[in-house]
Amino acid sequence: MNEDINNKNIEKASDIIRNSNNITAFTGAGVSTESNIPDFRSSNGLYASGSKSKYKYPPEYMLSHTFFINEPESFYDYYRTNLVHKDAQPNDCHKALYKLEQLGKLKAIVTQNIDGLHQKAGSKNVYELHGSVYRNYCMNCGKKFDLDYVMDQSKKIPRCDACGDIVRPDVVLYEEPLDEDIINGAIRAIRDSDVLIVIGSSLVVYPAAGLINYYKGNNLILINKSETPYDSIANVVIHSSAGIVMRKIIENIMKFE
Repeated sequence: MNEDINNKNIEKASDIIRNSNNITAFTGAGVSTESNIPDFRSSNGLYASGSKSKYKYPPEYMLSHTFFINEPESFYDYYRTNLVHKDAQPNDCHKALYKLEQLGKLKAIVTQNIDGLHQKAGSKNVYELHGSVYRNYCMNCGKKFDLDYVMDQSKKIPRCDACGDIVRPDVVLYEEPLDEDIINGAIRAIRDSDVLIVIGSSLVVYPAAGLINYYKGNNLILINKSETPYDSIANVVIHSSAGIVMRKIIENIMKFE
C-alpha cells in the first residue's frame, strides 16, 4: 500500500491530541523500524528474511519456549543475532511520544516491543507486554543480569555466576503467557484514556492486540503503514511511517503551546 501522508488526517489527529491530557499510546514493531530494527511480518521483516538459511527451523519455532529449553545454544545464537540491537537509537516517533509525556498529555505507553527505545527516549510509564532484552535473570535463583552479560559471545549459553543455572532474557517467548501485572496495568491505561493512539502495529498478534478492545472512548487514532483489522472503527487512520507522522503532529501541537 502506498503511504497515505494525508495532511487533513494529520491535522485531525493533531487536534484530538492537542485537546486531551489523558492519552495512551499502543506501539508495535513499526515504531522501531526507523531505528533500523526489523519488524517481523512485513516483506523485509524477520520472518521473511533469509534467517532460515542458517538454521533448520523457522524463526517462530526458534523463539518458542520449547526451542529455548531443548536447544538453548542455538536459541542464543539466533537471539543475539536477530533480536538484540544494542546500538539502536530512538527515532522521531519515540521522541514525539516522550514530548507528549513532557507536555502532560501522554499518561502511558503500552508496547509490544522489547528494544527499550521508549525508555531510552525518556518515557517513564511504559508497559512492556513482551518484556525487554535489557532484563535477564537466572532461571533457578532469580539473580538479575544486564544485557552485556547475556551478549558475551564467550558464553554460548549464559549461566548464573551464583548457582550455575541458565540465565534467560526477560522476554515473552511463543508458548509463554504475558505477565499478569503488566497486562492489568496496560488494560487500566487503555480503558481509562480519553485518546488511544495505535502506532506501528498490525494488530494481529494476540493476546496483545486484543487489549485494544478495552478502549471505550471515541478518539481512536491508527498510524500504520498497512491496513489493520481496526481501521474501520478508528476516528483517524493514517497509513504512513510512524516517525514522519508523529513529528508532524508534534510540530502542529507546538504551534499552540
